[in-house]
Amino acid sequence: MLIGGFCAVMMNVLIRFAAYRLHPFEVTFFRCLFSLFVMLPFIIRAGPSILATPKVGFYTLRAVVGLISMLSWFYGITIVPLVNFTAPLFATMAAALILHEDVRLRRWIAVVIGFVGVLVIMRPGRESLDAMLLLILLSAASSAMNNITVKYLVRTERPNTIVALFSVYLTPLSLIPALFVWEWPDLKSLGALVGLGVIGTLAHLSVARAYLAADASACAPYEFVRLPYAALIGYLLFGEVSDGWTWVGAAIIAGAAIYVAHREARLARIGRAVPVARPAVR
Repeated sequence: MLIGGFCAVMMNVLIRFAAYRLHPFEVTFFRCLFSLFVMLPFIIRAGPSILATPKVGFYTLRAVVGLISMLSWFYGITIVPLVNFTAPLFATMAAALILHEDVRLRRWIAVVIGFVGVLVIMRPGRESLDAMLLLILLSAASSAMNNITVKYLVRTERPNTIVALFSVYLTPLSLIPALFVWEWPDLKSLGALVGLGVIGTLAHLSVARAYLAADASACAPYEFVRLPYAALIGYLLFGEVSDGWTWVGAAIIAGAAIYVAHREARLARIGRAVPVARPAVR
């Protein structure tokens, strides 16, 4: 999840760079297209059977949700840098309601504390943020639902298959809105788009493997760690100096994520220590 979060922040950088020249809807299409190219060797090696999945309907639904998430994220990031950092709260609620995970009180507390850290950084009430509230919520909710579908699929599907089929389904879908704003990219923009596809694929693979290893509600607080990443990258690449409140919020977020990591590791040790009862041999 930490690798996936770092990749997501680097995607934000490339999105902002590419969006200087191209519409965010077109950037979304090229991200999907180059991600498909990255996964093509795996698709060829797996053969046509990879497309003959019994979950065609679910993959199609996931592609639609993923498209909404990407379009709102890619468009929103050019206006509100923190556009989808409320997603962990939605993901935890969805994990409890849809996946029926046992989300204990301490996980809820950690997620809420992380969300408080986001509020400290964003400081709601500023007009520039209030005007984009609906876009923030749409991006966060659709991003959370997208992650929940990953957690559902890893129960039966390999992470590489999930990422590959996501690109297969999403690339033609994302072309539709891109055609309405189409403009051929120049070489600099094309380089950013290629990087976006590669890093986006790595982020997707990282998150899929994280959800294979742990509950969605346990992974959710780590999404908040993107904020300190974003502050550091903004300073190093764009000279954006974060104020004191940003670092206070980042410390709150990091504390919540570290607490969940410690708690989950402790529960895992306890689980290994408890012997599993075996049926008597008759």
